[in-house]
Amino acid sequence: MPDLRIEVAAGVLRRGDDVLLAERVRGGHGDGYWEFPGGKIESGESPSDALARELEEEIGVRIDTPQPLITLSHDYPQRHVRLHVFEVHDWQGEPAGREGQALQWCAVSALARVQLLEANAPIVAALTR
Repeated sequence: MPDLRIEVAAGVLRRGDDVLLAERVRGGHGDGYWEFPGGKIESGESPSDALARELEEEIGVRIDTPQPLITLSHDYPQRHVRLHVFEVHDWQGEPAGREGQALQWCAVSALARVQLLEANAPIVAALTR
């Protein structure tokens, strides 16, 4: 098992049958892949509070009442990631990549054709049930 353990909150912003995806920042882990936006949970922070903070910082939206979707763990070669994933149906602001990342709306039915990070497979399965 990898030594580095990371707790992450991710949000599935839904607009009808579409969900928002963010491209991984160039030069880092997962360069060129897509994911659901979110980020690391800081010490003493709840997953939902971390999600609200990260989505405001990364894509400029303020969320209302995220709903838990799935919690999962995934081992990458260098890190163990535990993802706390929430569905978000209501927010204020228009999503924009504040860290230079590209964003795209994607139909849930088309997610299988997107180059997503490996850890996102259970999220896609939960969305397509």
